[in-house]
Amino acid sequence: MGRGRVEMKRIENKISRQVTFSKRRSGLLKKTHEISVLCDAEVALIVFSPKGKLFEYSTESSMESILERYESYSYAERKLNANDSQTYKENCTLEYPKLMARTKLLQRNIRHFMGEDLDSFNLREFQGLEQQLDTALKRIRTRKNQLMQESISQLQKKEKELQERNNLISKKLKENEKMHAVQPQWGQTNPGQSSTMTFVQQQPPSQSPQVPNLTIGGPFQGKGFTSTEEGQNSPWL
Repeated sequence: MGRGRVEMKRIENKISRQVTFSKRRSGLLKKTHEISVLCDAEVALIVFSPKGKLFEYSTESSMESILERYESYSYAERKLNANDSQTYKENCTLEYPKLMARTKLLQRNIRHFMGEDLDSFNLREFQGLEQQLDTALKRIRTRKNQLMQESISQLQKKEKELQERNNLISKKLKENEKMHAVQPQWGQTNPGQSSTMTFVQQQPPSQSPQVPNLTIGGPFQGKGFTSTEEGQNSPWL
């Protein structure tokens, strides 16, 4: 069976904690050595035990050189980030007035297009505004006509499809009517025959009804049939 998953929390038992630290420290040092050899990377590992004992590992270069390199890189990165932050703030400070001025200009143009705040306009400015409005109207009409043409084209296409479907349905109906006209229908007669048909049911030849033999000693008596009432009424008894 495989090892169970260890819950990540502090081991309360002191002896177990020390044993686990020794095992994990050995595995960590082994993995550090493997990654430095396989990937040709400079690795530095520093571990302090619970009692404050130092354990370290470094590649061929010394621990001091790796730490100096780390410090220089960290300082350069922090400085770069600080410079980027400062540059970003400066750019925002410079861009903000430009954006505000552009926003005011756009709002003023919108009011002019709506026919507001025109008291300070001279004749040349009115002509320019009129030209802008005419250009905008031309673009609007062009786009509107384009949409109308597209809508008309779609409706014509749909009309054509419906007409084709209607023609197909009419063709099928005519074929069905032709098939029903060719097949003889029940109750109709051919032109060469009489319009009436006489069905004669042949009756079997009539036979005279047989009268049962009621004479004394007939079949009824021979079969042993007796009647009490007849015996009482009979003169022979």
